[in-house]
Amino acid sequence: MKSDLLHFLAISCVALLVQGANIDVTVGGPGVLKYSPEFVNANPGDVVRFYFKQKNHTATQSTFENPCVRAQNGFDSGFVPVPDTQTSDFPVAELTIIDASPVWVYCRQANHCQQGMVFAINPGDEFVAFQAAATGGTPQASTTSSTPSGSVVTVTATVTVSGQPITTTYASYPGSSAPTTAVATDHKVVVGGPGKLTYEPSNITAQPGDTITFEFHQKNHTATASSFAAPCRALSLTSTTGEIGFDSGFMPVADNATTFPTFTVKVNDTKPIWVYCRQGNHCGQGMVFSANAVESGPNNFAAFKAKAMQLNATTSAPAQNAAAKIPSHLDASILGASMGILLQLCH
Repeated sequence: MKSDLLHFLAISCVALLVQGANIDVTVGGPGVLKYSPEFVNANPGDVVRFYFKQKNHTATQSTFENPCVRAQNGFDSGFVPVPDTQTSDFPVAELTIIDASPVWVYCRQANHCQQGMVFAINPGDEFVAFQAAATGGTPQASTTSSTPSGSVVTVTATVTVSGQPITTTYASYPGSSAPTTAVATDHKVVVGGPGKLTYEPSNITAQPGDTITFEFHQKNHTATASSFAAPCRALSLTSTTGEIGFDSGFMPVADNATTFPTFTVKVNDTKPIWVYCRQGNHCGQGMVFSANAVESGPNNFAAFKAKAMQLNATTSAPAQNAAAKIPSHLDASILGASMGILLQLCH
């Protein structure tokens, strides 16, 4: 991977004078799951500018071999939510090109990559193969968290979805709640709020096919998958089985906001899902969440929260200042920022 040949610059509200050409790329838009154009050719010194339009997308570096998996230490814009009502002043992330090596990019929102939402810089004649691998290859690793013990068994049950009974087969974690015959549910979880470091509710039971929608309120929080063994570290950093784990990215919300960004996770099975906020020491203050924790066993929600607070977030992933990880040997230039932050969302 040639990630040491470029550096990813921040979402910014100001312009920076650079040598080379500016190459504009539109990300998303109403009803659009694509980067436009889908690939470009760039010279050293050129700047590729990702303009994020409606909905919530990312520009995340991957590899040719694994189009829908974030490259180790690769750049990542984080999720950039843009409301449907916004028609101008779109947030932009800039990438300065150092040489002509290929750069592979995808959107890590849900299954957007598997639907072909990929992008490349200097791909030569390999873009078609790259996109085909994304749409026809193995999907990304499950976004649910790993569990230290037990096994998963296959269960077949009849579940009512949108009023119609269907037979579904899914994985059931031992000790988890039995499935119920009910309409698929969206579980709303409020994240933060004035003076709050909480997920409300903080512990739920969800069925396969349900969704969990994290609604972000005031301040700046995340919903990041972790594990019971390491509550305050991202699952992608601790998994021994290759699980990537979901991450909403930082969601800054103004104190006077009346509309709130959301991030939705689909529940695929009954394994416990462990979540934390990776902002500062919020996890160490008990800002954690779980779905399908086995309350009758030792790995219950109360034990998960106690472990997070006991660790006091000493092993937490970096907070907002490292939302997009840059290898230490790169020149991580900052665009229009005086506080040394890597990502800054324009409002």
